[in-house]
Amino acid sequence: MLSLAIAAGLIALLLDWADIRPAQIAATLRRIDPRAYWSALFVQAAIYPLRALRLSILIPSAHRPTVARLLPITASHILAANVLPAKVGEASLVLYLRRVAGVPAAHGLALLLVSRLLDLATLTGGLALACLGLAATGEVGELTWLAPLGAALAVPTLLVAFLVARGERLLSRFRGVLAPLRLERTALGRRSQALLARVIEALAEVSGRRRLLGALATLPIWVCVFLFYATLARGLGLEQFSFPMTVFGSGLAILGSLLPLSGFAGFGVQDMGWAAGFTVLGAPAELAASTGVAAHLIYLLHIAAFGLCGHLVMGFWMRNQE
Repeated sequence: MLSLAIAAGLIALLLDWADIRPAQIAATLRRIDPRAYWSALFVQAAIYPLRALRLSILIPSAHRPTVARLLPITASHILAANVLPAKVGEASLVLYLRRVAGVPAAHGLALLLVSRLLDLATLTGGLALACLGLAATGEVGELTWLAPLGAALAVPTLLVAFLVARGERLLSRFRGVLAPLRLERTALGRRSQALLARVIEALAEVSGRRRLLGALATLPIWVCVFLFYATLARGLGLEQFSFPMTVFGSGLAILGSLLPLSGFAGFGVQDMGWAAGFTVLGAPAELAASTGVAAHLIYLLHIAAFGLCGHLVMGFWMRNQE
């Protein structure tokens, strides 16, 4: 109920800011170019096997399922991660990997951590390149702050990349810092210490070569993500914006979705991020807001369909195992 209230409140603020009504969002959905819609659906569908392939690369060989086995797990996890509030659905990957593919929980947690760090580094890196590219070409010459913003975004990109490369070492040092606190005196502290030790061990099993391959596999994933939103943006009425512009606008929306502030199904900050990004680039506020909510609804429709299929396949497998 709290999640629904947050979603409703944030969307109401967005509609009031842009001075639009829900009927205008429905009209935006109705006028989408069919070719753009089907192209966006095809691109989004391509993301799932790419994410499953990345998981396969990162999982240690002793516990590695096939990409086909990982595909419904990936679809189900994406649905849970987007629908459940405060990002708690992210933990479903650990559960699904353990119950359906036999991957130990510590390995699943390590995979989730590495995957999300790779996603964050690629997202901020893509935003940095978009800002620097727009500043260099002068497409939005009046936005003189784009170049400094692009340079600033390069900093977290490099920091997160370092975390991926040296994660187990940093966690080992963190465990050393916690040692004087003697957390093992409590049951919760002992479980936390044991889990941290297992995650460090699991991260250590993901070799540097496998992490590098995982990083390389992340690049086409995010090319498809940005292409999906660029195709939707053009089909919904933002055809005057170039690809770097749509990367900037949709990138802000995705950054907003990473915050645990959105309500049910991610509504709120993500839509505001899209509206803010495209408004800064020159789109009318009502068009930026209506296309943002419309793109979000289309995205949710797709992940709901893919996620439902994924859950059905997993349920069928587990029933046969019994």
